[in-house]
Amino acid sequence: MAAIRYNYVIGDVQGCFEALKLLLKEIQFDPDQDFIWFAGDLVARGENSVGALRFIKKLVDRGVAATVLGNHDLTLLAGARGLKKIKAQDNTRDVIDAIDSDDLIDWLRKQPLCLFPNENTILTHAGIPHIWNAEQTAALAKEVEAVIGHEDFEVVDAFLKEMYGAEPAVWSDDLEGHARLRCITNYLTRMRLANAQGGLEFSFKDALDDPMPEGFKPWFEYPSLAAQTHQIVFGHWAALQGQTVADNIQNVDGGCVWGNQLVAYRLEDQQLFAVDNPLAEW
Repeated sequence: MAAIRYNYVIGDVQGCFEALKLLLKEIQFDPDQDFIWFAGDLVARGENSVGALRFIKKLVDRGVAATVLGNHDLTLLAGARGLKKIKAQDNTRDVIDAIDSDDLIDWLRKQPLCLFPNENTILTHAGIPHIWNAEQTAALAKEVEAVIGHEDFEVVDAFLKEMYGAEPAVWSDDLEGHARLRCITNYLTRMRLANAQGGLEFSFKDALDDPMPEGFKPWFEYPSLAAQTHQIVFGHWAALQGQTVADNIQNVDGGCVWGNQLVAYRLEDQQLFAVDNPLAEW
């Protein structure tokens, strides 16, 4: 591959395969020169999760893309292992029933929770709590990655069974075991609101001008340790519509699966590209 020309971060695909193909045309993606960073939630409520997942896996295997895991990706892993019921609206049964399901799931579970697209940028699905710096975030992400990607499925399944839950709601360096891993996972894949201590609140999914639970505000409205050294790029929060939400903090979830747009953010010049979901009425 030639020297990289452009790096693009693409927000939550959620199985919207037709929109993804349109977006790659819009940015004139050239796999011989460009690189795609996916912000997680590759699958779920769109029209073709298995098609999107196969396509993204091919890009990653070719060395022209990378992805972090999102909460819907983790839910698929748990469902594929028979540890969580797949909801009809999640629309990932096509992955589990696919002839290449084992390969897709095994590949997916070995993807990271945190990536550095360049020396100045850090990418996770939901963001980074203001109480963590970039190096700490990467180290904690690796703790979860080591378990989800473990060669012993007893280790994998033991965590996936315990992955769901809102507690512990706030980080402590003293946390251990599955409680520690769950807390890390919640910060990196489910976070929207936090309190001053870094405690999480999971019920709120609305826009920034909607009323929020008392004592909580968007995690990026606190002075951020990580944002002092790196630009934070994240997806997950569809209501943000790909906004620059704070100094050095960029959202890339355009809410494509909800009938809005799929977004790409070019790191070299901070330019946003977006396409409408062509199947918004499907």
